[in-house]
Amino acid sequence: AQAKVLRAIEDGIIQRVGGTKSIEVDARILSATNKNLTEEIEKGNFREDLLHRLNVIPILVPPLRERPEDIPLLVKHFAQDISQKHKKVMPTFSEEALTLLQSFRWAGNIRELRNIVERIIILIDKKEISKKEIEFLIPYEKQDIGEMVDLSNSFQDFKGKAERAFIMKQLDANHWNISKTADSLNIQRSHLYNKMKKYDIVKGKT
Repeated sequence: AQAKVLRAIEDGIIQRVGGTKSIEVDARILSATNKNLTEEIEKGNFREDLLHRLNVIPILVPPLRERPEDIPLLVKHFAQDISQKHKKVMPTFSEEALTLLQSFRWAGNIRELRNIVERIIILIDKKEISKKEIEFLIPYEKQDIGEMVDLSNSFQDFKGKAERAFIMKQLDANHWNISKTADSLNIQRSHLYNKMKKYDIVKGKT
C-alpha cells in the first residue's frame, strides 16, 4: 500500500481498484500520525522515501497534556456543542473544575476530553459544574467505563448504569445521608428516593 501511495505522489497517476486505466490526478495531501515515523522506519514499518515525500511542511501538534492552557476553551466549545445536541442548558465549569481537568494526562487527547464533557453534561443537571462532580465522575470513568460499555445494550442502558454509579458514589461520600446527598445532587429528597428505587440502590449492595 505504501508503494502505491508513493507512486501516486511521484507520478500523479492512479488506478481504480479493479481497473486497468491510468488516471492523472492533481491533489494536495494532508496526512497525520500519532506515531514516531523515524522509529517506524528503523523498525521497517514505514518507507523512508514516502516520509520524505509527505513531510514537505510538517506541523507539530503537541498532545493535550502539553497544552493545558487550551483546555478551558475546549471545554467551553464542547459544552456548547454537546448541550445543543442533547437539548440541555449549557453549564459553566468552575475555576477549580477547570484546574482539575488541566491536571489530567489525557491519554486519549481531545477525543477523551470531549467524551468526559459529554458524560458530565448528560449525568449532571447543574448550572455550574464543580470540582466535586468531576472528582466523583472521572475516576469511575477511567476505571470501569470499558466494562460498563460492554455490558450495556443501548445508550439508555449505559446512561442508567453510569447514573446509578454516580449516585452511589455521592451516597458514600455523604455517609448515606439522604438529605446531604440530595443537596449535593441538587435534587429533591423524593427524587433521590425515586432514583434509588429505580436503580435498586441499597446500602451495602453493589
